[in-house]
Amino acid sequence: MENQRDSITHDIVTRREFTVQSALAILSGVVITVSGCGDDSPPTNPTLSDIQGTVASNHPEPHVVTVSGAQITAGNAVTLTLTGTSTHTHTVELTQSELGMLRNRQAVTKTSTTDSFHSHGVTFTPA
Repeated sequence: MENQRDSITHDIVTRREFTVQSALAILSGVVITVSGCGDDSPPTNPTLSDIQGTVASNHPEPHVVTVSGAQITAGNAVTLTLTGTSTHTHTVELTQSELGMLRNRQAVTKTSTTDSFHSHGVTFTPA
């Protein structure tokens, strides 16, 4: 009779063993993914450089104009002054849409205001 009792006792699973075995059975179908530090950081936008405009029909005392990377990034319409060594100035306006084109690396050509009976074409070409 004692042998029968030992075999019954041997087949009994404790609560702890049952819990561990149940947890292992449940987790056997689970995939655990661990990602490394820094992998979740969002991509950064590239810094935009200043773009110098190419002034058509320029004078021996040339006009120069530059739209800054900060102005392109901000995206608000701007009025730029053609300066340089000339004795007069012109302005050129860039709209929000045109600044968006520059941000997307597309060239923009504008006509300046008229001063001293002439105007200039100005082309901004991103690198």
